[in-house]
Amino acid sequence: MVNLFKIEGSLWLGYTTMLVAFSLIFVAVKNSRDRYSDGTISFGKAFKIGLMITLIASTIYVVVWQFDYKYFASDYLDKYYAHQIADMKAKGASAAEISKATLNAQSFIKSYQNPLVNIAITYGEILPMGLVVSLIAALILKRKAATENLAMSS
Repeated sequence: MVNLFKIEGSLWLGYTTMLVAFSLIFVAVKNSRDRYSDGTISFGKAFKIGLMITLIASTIYVVVWQFDYKYFASDYLDKYYAHQIADMKAKGASAAEISKATLNAQSFIKSYQNPLVNIAITYGEILPMGLVVSLIAALILKRKAATENLAMSS
């Protein structure tokens, strides 16, 4: 039996780790702005820096997961869904609900065996967070040149 706390704790740990890693986008954009762009950076350039970091980090994440899933965690989904079904039973779900959840789980597990589906789902886990962090970093750290600021205020 899979421990609920272990699964949910692992999910929280995973997403927290992603967020901490993507926080380095702020460092990269600020560093680029301050060291290489004379203290100025457009929203577009800042977002492109974040986007490139996001794409590289996400691709590394996907490659590592493909390796990990194939060689070390190929039974992950079986264990995960076994826990979900056991949790439904413990909460008193009807036989029809459990049967439907079981069929959905089996269908998902089968589709996840397709590498393209697996890759797409894995990108879907990490890429949106990186895009949001990139967007926020670009909004916060964009800075126009002092002459542009003076011209716009006149």
